[in-house]
Amino acid sequence: MDGVLDRARIFSALGDPRRLEIVDELSMSDRTPNELIQKFEIPSALLAHHLDVLEGAGLIRRIASSADKRKRFVQIVRRNLPIIPQFAIPKSVIFVCRQNSARSQLAEALWRLHIGPNVASAGTTPALDVHPLTRKIAALHQLDVDNASPRRFEPSAIKEQTIITVCDQSYEELKPPFRHFHWSIADPAEANTLDAFEQTINDLGERLRSLVNT
Repeated sequence: MDGVLDRARIFSALGDPRRLEIVDELSMSDRTPNELIQKFEIPSALLAHHLDVLEGAGLIRRIASSADKRKRFVQIVRRNLPIIPQFAIPKSVIFVCRQNSARSQLAEALWRLHIGPNVASAGTTPALDVHPLTRKIAALHQLDVDNASPRRFEPSAIKEQTIITVCDQSYEELKPPFRHFHWSIADPAEANTLDAFEQTINDLGERLRSLVNT
């Protein structure tokens, strides 16, 4: 019975066209409530209602930005539902985080393994070297980062690449005219444990699998 009730809550939550549009927008990128308000041109109270319904059905969650605790990101929780829309996989992608030593390097390696070679990564303030636990967790998952090294994000070099920021700091640093996707991924280097890096692999892998399976 619990499974039936769970499905009923999901179908009820997605029975509103506006909420379906919100899920469509979140399927590729995390967004702030303000971004959703601007995109859909709806009052903040109405958006809050829609998000409450979606969160109550277990479809989304709201998390604090690690760069600005006053800011929240809205992200999809259940990416394996058939109701999640199909997206064309970008032809060329660059993953951006602050130091280009962990999250963006792992995202690049996962993309290269599961999707294709047209991928790169960079940092807004690159570290001197890739984090040692990045190399260790990559080896455990048979990801190739042997020759990886942090490099600086150069806005002038961006042509047709799709930008995906994977840390909240780089999201804040990339201002318009850049229209980029954002994946709010916790920094595993803060915990500095192999388990934290494993969680990063899992978070990135779930997002990539949702693209591959569309």
